[in-house]
Amino acid sequence: MGSHEVTESTPLLGPQTNGNRSPVSVFEGRRLACAAILIAESLERVAFYGITANLVLFLNGEPFFWEGAQASQALLIFMGVTYLVSPFGGWLADACLGKFCTIICSMLLYLFGMLAFPFITALETRNALCGEVRAYPVQPSECINGTSSSSNVTCPYPQQYCSPVIFSGLVIIGIGVGSVKSNITPFGADQVKDRGPEATRRFFNWFYWCINLGAILSLGGIAYIQQNISFNLGYIIPTVCLGVSFLVFLCGRTVFITKPANGSAFTDMFKILGYSFCSSQRHKEPARLRNQEVCLPRPKPNLLDKAKEAYGGRFPEEKVEEVRALFKVIPVFLALIPYWTVYFQMQTTYILQGLHLRIPEIFKMSGEGNNSTSMNSLHMLPSAWLTMFDALLILLLIPLKDKVIDPVLKRRGLLLSSLKRIAVGMFFVMGSVVAAGILESKRLDVVFKKDTIDQVIGKVTYHAANLSIWWQVPQYVLIGISEIFASIAGLEFAYSAAPKSMQSAIMGLFFFFSGIGSFVGSGLLALVSLKAVGWMSCHKDFGNINGCSLNYYFFLLAGIQGVTLLLFLVVSVKYDKQRSAQRQNTVS
Repeated sequence: MGSHEVTESTPLLGPQTNGNRSPVSVFEGRRLACAAILIAESLERVAFYGITANLVLFLNGEPFFWEGAQASQALLIFMGVTYLVSPFGGWLADACLGKFCTIICSMLLYLFGMLAFPFITALETRNALCGEVRAYPVQPSECINGTSSSSNVTCPYPQQYCSPVIFSGLVIIGIGVGSVKSNITPFGADQVKDRGPEATRRFFNWFYWCINLGAILSLGGIAYIQQNISFNLGYIIPTVCLGVSFLVFLCGRTVFITKPANGSAFTDMFKILGYSFCSSQRHKEPARLRNQEVCLPRPKPNLLDKAKEAYGGRFPEEKVEEVRALFKVIPVFLALIPYWTVYFQMQTTYILQGLHLRIPEIFKMSGEGNNSTSMNSLHMLPSAWLTMFDALLILLLIPLKDKVIDPVLKRRGLLLSSLKRIAVGMFFVMGSVVAAGILESKRLDVVFKKDTIDQVIGKVTYHAANLSIWWQVPQYVLIGISEIFASIAGLEFAYSAAPKSMQSAIMGLFFFFSGIGSFVGSGLLALVSLKAVGWMSCHKDFGNINGCSLNYYFFLLAGIQGVTLLLFLVVSVKYDKQRSAQRQNTVS
């Protein structure tokens, strides 16, 4: 206990390690705490992917009938909000509530937002919340033939039905998810932080493994129920899972190491920056230099040095250096924005593309009555299941990486730094979106040759190319490999690069820039949907994308990621050199 801070709350249950001996495992005495966090995170991910997996299909279908680009933008905006609020969640934990209380309050808000979706899938409550469904406006023949621009005819298009309620629910969920996300990762790492960097690295590996376990459970079961049985039941189940996650985490209070709020790094950061920029005070000679010999060269103060007490400022040197450390990692986070822009296509435009490929039947239940009844009894492979290739790959490779590959590379001195692993991940994600672009070009060729089939998915008819959906597997596998390198290494980098008082803040910024990547994807999708560009402007297609050029959008993302990868290599090499120099100075 003597190694802990006075204000730190240690577990009420569970064995304590003896300081006179080395623990058998780095997790000895912390297994219950880690297990509670990992179970709660797995169930929370079941709820999260229960919302995101089939949101595009849900909004495409009856009674909403949103266009494909509109449904994809809604999901990208939701993902953006989820990540953008992460710094606020980190600030709330550091300045006011502490990580544990912030996670509990955020889960309650999250649960409240989740309740909106079972309500809007039920007819009576949906009519009460959204009003009656409006009839589709009658289209002039010029609009149907695509000659409206030449004949100066205005084409009426339906408004997005129930959009205020849907976006309100998504925003509330996003705020809850973002606040949980920014705190549960460092909170989990706090349970093993005193066991050294090896324990932290292994915790992050298993934490990410549990994230993908939750994803597989959600995609494998809930996505199937939503597509083939009922969206109402498909949204009730993840809501219940989130409630169980909340209870598991709440009960884990007795075994958690918790710390009270001890001031926000963001508050200190803005105070220091404001003082540095606005102070007109002349620098005082540094106190530490006055007693040195005159012949020694005096270091030239930079902008942040103005805030140090030694230079006449008001802030301790360690606080200013923590802000400086934050600014050193921001270029890395900026370089990751295009990576996240491509990554979030997996749950949006990749799904949209899959809905327009030939999806195999799983089984066909014997139906009686008219043809519509028979069609409703047809159970098809959920298009969201292909995202499981990403999750399954991670579930299989992370234990192999943790137990075999990393120890071997570490013994031989070949273990890549976190920044080099991020660069490798960027290369694979670029390969994924290139593969998606090539497949989309081939799909459009098949559509152009009139080799299409009409397939009913979730009561929506898609004019799909007669090309198997299994051709999407390479792009999902490549994005899964990229995640093992870039996303896990990004979490590790954000935590390890953060000073102790700024771990939540930097983790929040890591997710914040992820959210910017999602908004960039939404903005680019809106841009290419403009009539002047025309890549995704295909209103007459009624939700289908056969008149669009989604392949150009994919190739645009690949080009942006390729340029960013080159810039990131420069930034990462420079940062690694700075870290090596700092370590040498510390040793000397």
